[in-house]
Amino acid sequence: MFASAYSRRPTRPLALVAALLVIGGCATQKGVDLPDISDWDRRTAVLAGLDQWEFSGRIGVKAGDDGFNGKLRWYQDEGAFRATVGGPLGVGTVRIEGDGRVVELTDKDGETTVLADVEPDLYYRYGWTIPVESLRYWALGIPDPRVPAATEFAEDGSLSRLEQRGWSVTIGRYREAGGQSMPSRLVAENTETTVRLVIDRWVFR
Repeated sequence: MFASAYSRRPTRPLALVAALLVIGGCATQKGVDLPDISDWDRRTAVLAGLDQWEFSGRIGVKAGDDGFNGKLRWYQDEGAFRATVGGPLGVGTVRIEGDGRVVELTDKDGETTVLADVEPDLYYRYGWTIPVESLRYWALGIPDPRVPAATEFAEDGSLSRLEQRGWSVTIGRYREAGGQSMPSRLVAENTETTVRLVIDRWVFR
């Protein structure tokens, strides 16, 4: 699903060449612009059908006396995703990834656990949770197409609020990304948890 490390270490010259190639590739790799999505029906169709994209930003989670502020990086590759959450106090960096069938959590010690029911399992383990199953859609500014939703729109036609899966999501700000207007601040709340997300960078491929 994602790049894996080789067990055999290359010789130093080969390692240097490989490193330069990787750096060069990263330097020249650029995102693409999105097609026009100013119409709501077209927006939902285009964004729900995106194959490869990523965003990075900051996340704050509050659940009673528990919570954290940290960094979030999300990669989406068709039905597979990888979310890296860095900074939770006492937790360190955790990685959550799934392929549409199985979702796994890798903790700061490198121990991997299969999450049978993602959001309740996160809450049981840490005392807070993240709406992993639908966040990929909410971050794009559209409802999760697999579940019924109640939506509200701003005067310019952009999605301002939705209710879905027991969560209330408010999109407070949009900014230009990929040539189109994309969310940059959103808040997702349920009866136990508040998740605040600031998206600093989008890349579409």
